[in-house]
This record gives sequence, C-alpha cells and structure tokens, in this order.
Amino acid sequence: MSSTVQVVSLAVIVTLATFGRAQEVDGQTMDRKNYLFVLVDELEYAPGLGERPILIDAQAWYGGDYHRLWLKFEGDASTLEPEGELQAQALFSRLISPWWDLQAGVRIDHAWGDGGRTRPHLALALQGLAPYWFEVETSVFVDVDGNVSAAFTAAYDLLLTQTLILEPEIEVGVSVQDVPDWGIGAGVHDFKLAGRLRYEIRREFAPYVGLVWQRTFGGTTDLRRAGGLPVPDGSLVFGVRAWY
Repeated sequence: MSSTVQVVSLAVIVTLATFGRAQEVDGQTMDRKNYLFVLVDELEYAPGLGERPILIDAQAWYGGDYHRLWLKFEGDASTLEPEGELQAQALFSRLISPWWDLQAGVRIDHAWGDGGRTRPHLALALQGLAPYWFEVETSVFVDVDGNVSAAFTAAYDLLLTQTLILEPEIEVGVSVQDVPDWGIGAGVHDFKLAGRLRYEIRREFAPYVGLVWQRTFGGTTDLRRAGGLPVPDGSLVFGVRAWY
C-alpha cells in the first residue's frame, strides 16, 4: 500500500473514531431522534449530447443531528447504447459546526458497456452551507492504486418567486495523476457550469429545464478520445427534482 493510501486511511480512521464521542453543546440539548431524508437533486434527460443520456444526482441520509449515514449516487446512462457510468458513496458524518458535516467512507465507480470496469476509493468530504446560503461540497478521494483526486461543487437557490427558483451550479474535478483507464488526465480535468430553472408544483416535487456547459481539459480530452469515450459538451436538459 502506498504512503498516500496509508496517510488517508489514518485520516479516515481518526475521523470515524470521533463519531463515537457525542458531545453536548453548552446551553443546548441534543436531539437524539433519527430521521430519514432522500433527495433526487437531478434526474434529467440531455437530448443535445451524443449519447442522449439520462443523468442522475441523488443522496440520502439517516441519523440525528450529530451522526449520519450518507448514501450518494451520481451517474449517467446512454439511451442509445447499453453503457453508462455510476459513482456511489457510503459515508459516515459528524457534525463539526452548526452548518458543516465532516464525512468519511468509501466510493465505488462502475462503468458498464465495452467490458465494464470498477474502481474503489477511500473518501473524505466536507459538506454544508457557506455564508449567503451557498451549498458547498468538497471531497478528496484515493483509489486502490494510490491515485488522488478531488471534487468541488457549489450551488445556490435564487428565488424568483415562491415557486419559481433558478439554481446556478459549478463543479470542478481535479486529479493528481493520469488515470488512462478512466479517461482522466492530471490537473483540472473537468469543469461544469449549469443553470436550472425549476417550478415547485409542491415543495417536494419540481420539474425543471436547464442549460449545462461542460468541458474537459488537456490530457483528459486526449485520453477520452483515444479510448473512444464521449467528450462532454453543452446541452439543454429537462428533468425533475424531488425529495422526501
């Protein structure tokens, strides 16, 4: 096991160890009830892309105010060919401030079609609300070969009316090493800028339309083309957002 994996493994173990030490906050009473929350943030169709994919970005958590189990799913599947990719994460979280969760666990990437492939990771993330109510998630991953990558996502809900909401979003992916089997080059390999306009028929259910602009850079573009993988582009999307 590489030194990088050992360091990250130690960080994950230390983080998980803190989950067992529930701390009372002075002047406050901990809520010991457990709750379930499920959010399908994006379930959309992108007719402008070459594979015309269905895309999903969803997460769920179960637990109380301080400790939670998180499940996260993100992926796409072609509507023209039997192929696609799915990223799944299972994480334990610890509330470290009123607005931020520290999360640690595992991530599994799986691609099907053209033989299929799978890549497991260790994962460490910080998720919460930044000032002015920006939803932010920053994650660091180390796969079984010691390849290190990171992801940053930020989104904001702009209320045009009580039911019409514009959500701008930015996503950035970074890799320390080249990962040719997955079409990933070192450096900033992926950048996505999106804007989705949704109408909340109910607070829990909202259809939307949006524009997504996505680019790969440098070696990532070359690797994807050499491997026969699609190169992302801009697209109009249609979808629904729902939560429970």
